Amino acid sequence: MQTRGAQAVVTPGVVPALSFAVRDAQALRYAAVPTIEFTVAVEADESRPIRSVLLDVQIQIAARQRAYDEAAQEALIELFGAAERWGSTLRTLLWTRTTVIVPPFEGPTVVALPITCTYDLEVTAGRYFAALTEGEVPLEFLFSGSVFFEGPQGILQAARIALDQDADYRLPVRIWREAIDRHFPQTAWLRLNRERFDRLRAFRGRHALPSWDAAVDALLEGRDEP
Repeated sequence: MQTRGAQAVVTPGVVPALSFAVRDAQALRYAAVPTIEFTVAVEADESRPIRSVLLDVQIQIAARQRAYDEAAQEALIELFGAAERWGSTLRTLLWTRTTVIVPPFEGPTVVALPITCTYDLEVTAGRYFAALTEGEVPLEFLFSGSVFFEGPQGILQAARIALDQDADYRLPVRIWREAIDRHFPQTAWLRLNRERFDRLRAFRGRHALPSWDAAVDALLEGRDEP
C-alpha cells in the first residue's frame, strides 16, 4: 500500500518479509515495577530499508513443554488440578500482550521488549511463575502488526506482518524471581474483601500486633478468630 497525500494505492510484490527471534532476557535493575526485558532480533529480507515497525507481541506459556517436580505439581493444583489429570488439563497459558515500535533499520536489528511482571497471585501467569523454583519457562512469542517501508521511487508504504511469525524462548525462572524480588523481596500478595480486611484489622488492633505478618501468625497459631 503506498500513500499519496490522503490516498492509499496498493502496489503488489514489494512487501518485505520480516523474521523474528528472541535472543536474551534480563531483569531490569532500575524499573519502577518488576520488569523483564527481552531482546528481540528482527531481520528484513533483501536488506530493504524499513522506516519502522509497529510490532504487536503476544506471549504464551507453553506449560506442556517442561517437567515439574512434586513441589511444583502441588503448587499448580489450582491451575491444572491433580497431576494425574494433567494429560488433559495441562494447557498453554496467555502471559501478556504488548506493542513496541521498531525504529528505522536495514537488514538485521534488535529491539528491547520490556514486560511488566505481576506478583498478584490471582493472575494466572503470576500463579504459574510463583509455583516454580528452578528450571526454565517455555515461552511462545506470536508477532503481528504493521511494517512501514520504502516502495518504488521512495514512496512510503505499509503492510501487515505475516500471521505465521513466531519464536520460542526458554526463560530461566531465576530471572522472573530476580525481577520480583527486587521490588517485593520475600513477600506475596493476598487480596481480601473489605469485610474480612476490617475484621483482620480489628483483630490486629485488639492484640496490639505490630504488623500484618504478626496478625496472620497469631491466627495460624490458634488465637481467636478476627
